[in-house]
Amino acid sequence: MQLQQDQTVREIVASNPQAARVFEKFGIDYCCGGEKPFVQACLQANASAAEVAAALERPEPRSEDRDWQKAPLTELIAHIVLKHHAFTREELARLQPLLAKVLGVHSANHPELEKIQELFHGLVQEMTLHTMKEERMLFPYIEQLEAAANAGVRPSPPMFGTVQNPVRMMMLEHDSAAAAVRGIRRLSNGFAPPDGACMSYMALYEGFRDFEADLHQHIHLENNILFPRAVELESAA
Repeated sequence: MQLQQDQTVREIVASNPQAARVFEKFGIDYCCGGEKPFVQACLQANASAAEVAAALERPEPRSEDRDWQKAPLTELIAHIVLKHHAFTREELARLQPLLAKVLGVHSANHPELEKIQELFHGLVQEMTLHTMKEERMLFPYIEQLEAAANAGVRPSPPMFGTVQNPVRMMMLEHDSAAAAVRGIRRLSNGFAPPDGACMSYMALYEGFRDFEADLHQHIHLENNILFPRAVELESAA
């Protein structure tokens, strides 16, 4: 890909979805921190901009990558709900009892588990309500916006005034969820099970790692693609 040094990481991933895996590898935040210029994002992640740029030139292609900048918004929303919202709900429900089990056995020797449980409990509550608000209020309105645009008519005004209001709130909640996961990563030493960890301990940290990766992609698709396109669509109407 042709990389401009002043491009933001958001712009890079939006134009080339395969870049997300490269940024994940180098620990570069492309979702909530997606507005940072490429070089600045590399510096903050203690990564060599030259090495990251070289890796971006040779990402491994994967068939499921899609240019969501050009896809209908209804299809993007369906993808977010069926893949990312479903995964979020399933993993939160699966990891809760697993964390409780690990905490009950290992908390005496690993007091950080208490703080991890506190962060995770807040994450469960926030993401459960967050996905429900998106599916019941925001996403249906975005679909109405697109349908009205396709039909050449004006959309009905929403109860929340403008799409920018719920979008702003959803992005704040994204920041909060990402911060919670970063806290869990920090407390768990990068999701690294301690010496002598049992299978449940290892499964828990692997689950946290997978959850973080999915959350990054989930937030990227909404913050960097769906929401800006929805705001633009409403403005054009």
